[in-house]
Amino acid sequence: MHESAEHALIQNDAVTLGLLLLILAAIFVTSKMKSFAGFYRFVPALLLCYFIPGLLNSFGIIDGEGSQLYFVASRYLLPASLVLLCLSVDLKGIINLGPKAVTMFFTATIGIILGAPIALWIVGQMHPALLQDGPEGIWRGLSTISGSWIGGGANQAAMKEISDTPDTQFSIMLLIDVTVANIWMAVLLIGAGMRKKIDKTLKADTSAIDALRDKVEHYQASVARVPSFNDLMVMLAIAFVCVAVGHVVADALAPSISSFIDNTLAANPDSSWIYFKSFGKGFFWLVLTATILGVILSFTKLRSFEGAGASKLGSVFLYVLVATIGMHIDFGQMVNEWGNIKWVFLIGILWMLVHVIILLVVAKLIKAPFFFVAVGSQANVGGAASAPVVASAFSPALAPVGVLLAVLGYAVGTLGAIVCMELMHGLMTAPVG
Repeated sequence: MHESAEHALIQNDAVTLGLLLLILAAIFVTSKMKSFAGFYRFVPALLLCYFIPGLLNSFGIIDGEGSQLYFVASRYLLPASLVLLCLSVDLKGIINLGPKAVTMFFTATIGIILGAPIALWIVGQMHPALLQDGPEGIWRGLSTISGSWIGGGANQAAMKEISDTPDTQFSIMLLIDVTVANIWMAVLLIGAGMRKKIDKTLKADTSAIDALRDKVEHYQASVARVPSFNDLMVMLAIAFVCVAVGHVVADALAPSISSFIDNTLAANPDSSWIYFKSFGKGFFWLVLTATILGVILSFTKLRSFEGAGASKLGSVFLYVLVATIGMHIDFGQMVNEWGNIKWVFLIGILWMLVHVIILLVVAKLIKAPFFFVAVGSQANVGGAASAPVVASAFSPALAPVGVLLAVLGYAVGTLGAIVCMELMHGLMTAPVG
């Protein structure tokens, strides 16, 4: 049993889930009340959806570390949400957004690749021990963050193996990863509410985004109907049959691919197959399969279930996932471990700052809308779990854009992280002693 589980007030996941749903309901009910309008003008509802569970975890009311709710939400509700959100996707409309969406996505990737060595070098001037090589070299752990921020959890796990990151160092990196990424997500959610001012500053042309949003919303309105019991049952069947197929594909492909890659690397450690280790992770195939099936179904008559609230049901699943993500925030651990992690935390903040500066400079140069900045960044940093959440903050109709870009992040995550790792390794000096 985890130490936190021994001290948490609520240790039963059923009770925790009930509390999380109560919190989500309270947030969205109050967000529509006039008396709370001023509050929600400055504090996005989505921000509270993971910040409040984080506070409950930090104060020992719930047990984020010992709970299985995130695993269930990420393996069942997330792929179901992706299917339902993609059911009404206008693929042609997304393509018509033009090259700026993909440009900003890869700009975000480059910002993460370059941000790590720049931040490490800057902080290394203040604390030279960070630039010493060896089995405990900090570049190893930082490479796992780059895997997470370019792709996702599967890429992060792959980088832990590739870089030989020690377990004790990896736990600190997980803390930095979650903390800095959540801070940045909060900034993006706040920025979504200020998008008109930001777009005006960037001199961005938002006509393609507005056209896609209006087209999807018009379609939703044209097929809208009061969902019947049969509608709800069919939508759940569509979602979870696709989830089942995703798990079948993941169970069939991931073990054999992982075994092949491991055997190949055992025979030849320098093999280029090391770049594809994330393809041996089941979560990658689960998310990819769910997204593909959702897009395929958008070309069938099943698309009409959007009128019965398919994307709304998908959003419910997504917000439950957001709340379970928030359960892993531990503000108390940040305080307790501050002496050990302050330098790494500083690297993380500077790293993200470089990422943001590069994003904004390129966005200004190509006059890209802030939507592309936010979703391109979150598709890297947050992956499939949170990219559609940030996209939804602009408009629920735009959530599929975040989904598709996040899948692209999984595909390039490990390769980009390895480039980042090698750049950091090049900064190292010989270990002392």
